[in-house]
Amino acid sequence: MPGPPQSEPAAQPPSPRRQRVVLAVCCMSLLIVSLDNTALNVALPSLQRELHASVSGLQWTIDAYTLVLASLLMLSGSTADRIGRRKVFVTGLVLFVVGSLLCSLAPSLEALVAFRMVQAVGGSMLNPVAMSIITNTFTEPAARARAIGAWGAVVGVSMATGPLVGGLLVQSVGWRAIFWVNLPIGLAALLLTFRYVPESRAPRPRRPDPVGQVLVTVLLGSLTYAIIETSAPFAGLAGLALVGLLLYEPRRREPLIDLRFFRSAPFSGATVIAVCAFSALGAFLFQNTLYLQDVRGLSALHAGLFMLPMAAMTFVFAPLSGRLVGARGPRPSLVLAGAAMAAGALLFAAFHAETSTPMLFTGYVVFGIGFGLVNAPITNTAVSGMPRAQAGVAAAVASTSRQIGQTLGVAVAGAVLTTGLASATTYSMEGFVEASKPVYWIVTGCGLAVLLAGALTSGAWARGTAERTARRLEAECGGAHATARASSA
Repeated sequence: MPGPPQSEPAAQPPSPRRQRVVLAVCCMSLLIVSLDNTALNVALPSLQRELHASVSGLQWTIDAYTLVLASLLMLSGSTADRIGRRKVFVTGLVLFVVGSLLCSLAPSLEALVAFRMVQAVGGSMLNPVAMSIITNTFTEPAARARAIGAWGAVVGVSMATGPLVGGLLVQSVGWRAIFWVNLPIGLAALLLTFRYVPESRAPRPRRPDPVGQVLVTVLLGSLTYAIIETSAPFAGLAGLALVGLLLYEPRRREPLIDLRFFRSAPFSGATVIAVCAFSALGAFLFQNTLYLQDVRGLSALHAGLFMLPMAAMTFVFAPLSGRLVGARGPRPSLVLAGAAMAAGALLFAAFHAETSTPMLFTGYVVFGIGFGLVNAPITNTAVSGMPRAQAGVAAAVASTSRQIGQTLGVAVAGAVLTTGLASATTYSMEGFVEASKPVYWIVTGCGLAVLLAGALTSGAWARGTAERTARRLEAECGGAHATARASSA
């Protein structure tokens, strides 16, 4: 998740009780944003039947959310630093609650996709701003580390409980109840924010970059549309947007995406790892949700219980990975994560794990271990060697890469699956297994990419590139600040 730029220390540190309440509010915001997506995966077949959705329609219910979230994370974080973090956080909570209510009332698939985008606009204002609020509230380093650790553990909780909560709600009430859960949590967080969260701003917020923001949105949106709908013109538009970013961003003093960061091998590696790991997760969840309910005929609740071993391993190994990173650096966690994710997917790609329940559970456990290990070292690797003033921006890019990865994973999985099932009228076991194989080979490749990128970008050579990049950035930033001071004198 994105870390914030440096803020001025508060004149009067909040009391321990107030700090705990602020942390709880931030955790509540992360919980509803993360739980919403993992729970909705289990509801896809039920949603498909009620709204008569195609596979590409199901892809858009997930990708419309992650796409908007990825596009707006950095903009929301910088806007909060400029106009006030509590103000943006409150706006995000209101939008997310309203979007959730609208999603629960959606009369059609098109309306649901549109309302999911409203949710995502609100969600983009919660996670990066919550991290900024935590950092501004917990000024003592050890307390801050504990607070960020507790906040990050909520991701594991949502992964572990999302499929089960989603299955229980779909089974007992219906898929619309998944969005109802957000309402009381969001409203409680809103009331507590007004009462306990102080306002804060960054002393030197980054300037807006509207052209860069538009180019990023066009790039991600057109690329996702090109994959899901197999559209060559939109693929070309994505290519033009990418060229525009590469030409325009280096010309700005404070670009939305500072391309100089990519001179650091750890930063580049973290970006690749985040995209690959979350692409693998998005594809894996999407594929297995459809398989368990549409092919095996399980109820939403039983499908959630089937996937619980994967989520439980993520919950167990995420904090272990954090300790391993602290003790040995990011390389062991990344190498083990990539190996486990690749091995878990390989059981499906080469050995048809779907056809055997023990093998299916084994694949879930192994993949869950890998994903649990990968999340902690991504941000650590992204900010490795970065100047403190740039660490928040680097972490924000890593967080955006996670959302981009999940968006692409769902898009690719659905497109490949649709192609494989084009001639089938129903999801038979044999037909679905054959159509799924290319997806699992792609997921296996993503796991191997995590392994290789983790090994290559966490050694002595990689650290050297990070140190050289940091020195250049510090020198250039120092010169820019001196010029600014001279011009204002």
